[in-house]
Amino acid sequence: MADTTQDLLRLATAGSVDDGKSTLVGRLLYDTKSVLADTLDAVHRASVDKGLSTPDLSLLVDGLRSEREQGITIDVAYRYFATPKRSFVLADTPGHVQYTRNTVTGASTAQLAVLLVDARKGVLEQTRRHAAVLALLGVPRLVLAVNKVDLVAYDEATFEVIAKEFTDHATALGYPLGSVLSIPVSALVGDNVVERSAHTPWYVGPTLLEHLESVPVEPDPHDAPLRFPVQYVIRTNTAEHTDYRGYAGQVAAGTVRPGDEVVVLPSGLRTTVARVDTPDGELAEAEAGRSVTLVVADDIDISRGDLIAAAVAPPLPVDEFEATVAWLSDKPLRPGARVLVKHGARTVQAAVSELNARFDEQKLTAVPDPESLNLNEIGRVLVRVAEPLPVDDYAVNRRTGAFLVIDAADGSTLAAGLVGAGLQALASTGPTDASTAGDLVSPGP
Repeated sequence: MADTTQDLLRLATAGSVDDGKSTLVGRLLYDTKSVLADTLDAVHRASVDKGLSTPDLSLLVDGLRSEREQGITIDVAYRYFATPKRSFVLADTPGHVQYTRNTVTGASTAQLAVLLVDARKGVLEQTRRHAAVLALLGVPRLVLAVNKVDLVAYDEATFEVIAKEFTDHATALGYPLGSVLSIPVSALVGDNVVERSAHTPWYVGPTLLEHLESVPVEPDPHDAPLRFPVQYVIRTNTAEHTDYRGYAGQVAAGTVRPGDEVVVLPSGLRTTVARVDTPDGELAEAEAGRSVTLVVADDIDISRGDLIAAAVAPPLPVDEFEATVAWLSDKPLRPGARVLVKHGARTVQAAVSELNARFDEQKLTAVPDPESLNLNEIGRVLVRVAEPLPVDDYAVNRRTGAFLVIDAADGSTLAAGLVGAGLQALASTGPTDASTAGDLVSPGP
C-alpha cells in the first residue's frame, strides 16, 4: 500500500513587476495537472479572446477581475497543489513596490521563497528589497528563479553573473550558502520548471519542482516550550459536560498534554491542563499547528488574548521591548507615535517611543536615529505598551515573536513587527538588552 502521509511545504513567490511570477505559478499548476478541467477551459477561452495561440497560464493565478483589468497581481493569491511526493501551499505575491506589504503577508509563514528575476534585467532594487524582507521574516530557504532565459538565448554566462550577485547579497543578509539555490527557467516555455530543459545542458542542478519536492521542511516547533494564545472562551452546558468552560485556539509552539503545568499570562496564574478537546473528541496531546480547546483544572480567570504557556519556561511579560518593523503605511512613522499593538489575540495601546535605526536594504547598512520610517522601510524601534505583553524573541519563536502595529483611528495595519533586532545590520547599530531584544534572526536551516 502506498504511503498516504505527505509533508507540507509552505512557499511564497516574489519579484519585480513583469518578471513572470504568475506565469511561473500557472506553469507549476498546469504541468503538475493541478488544475480542474473547467478552470483550464476558461483559461483557454480567455487566452483565445486575447489573441494568444497558447494558454496564458498567469490567468490560473490572477483570479480577481481587477487584477486582470489592470494586468497586474495586486493581492496575495493562495494556491494549493500536490504531487505524489509532497503537498504545497503557495502564496503568489505582487511585484509592485507599493504592495510590499502583501509580500510580508505571503511570506510570514513561508518555509521557502522563490524570488524571480528577468534574465534580461538581472537583480533589481526590488529584488534586494524582497530578499531583505524574507531574511527579516526568517524564511529559511531561497530559490532564485532566473526567468526568461529563452530571451537571452539560454546564455550560461548571463545566468552565472545574476546567480552570483544574488547569492552574495543573500549571504550578506545571513543566508548560508546551502540555503540559496539559483535555477535558470522559462515559465512561458516550461524550461526547468517541472521538466528538465535540453536548452540548458550546462545546468546540472534540479528543476524547480524537483527542488520543491526534496528540500528539507522545517518542522513546526513541537519541542519548544508551549505557547497557546487564547482565541475564544467557550462556555456551554451539555449532558456530558455541565458548566463547560474551555479555551480555544491554535498551539503556536510546543506540545500540550493533560497533566501539563501551565501559567496564564499576563496574570501569572498557574494551573494544570485537564483535557485537550476537539470536535472529534479528546486528544492525548496536541502539537504546534493544531487547533484545540484546552480545559484546565482550576477555576481561574482566563480571557481572550491571554497566553497559556509552559510553566517551566514562560515568556516574560514586558511593557517595553525593542523590535524591528517593516513599515507598510503611506503615513510616515515618527518617534512618539501612538498606535495599537496586536500580539496574538490581544490588542493594547502603545507608543513607538524611539526610532533607533533604518535599514538600507540596497547597501545592507543601517542609518542610526532616523527622523522617520516611510513606506516599505525597515527599522529598529523601541515600543512601549500600556499593558504587559508576554512576547518571545522572533528568532526563538516566529509566532509569538510577531505583532502588528495598527492605526487607532481607522484600524488599518501600519506595520508588521518582530520582537528583537531582526537583521545583522540593525543589531550592530547599538547595544541590545538581552531581556527585550534578541540576536540576529538567522534564516538558515
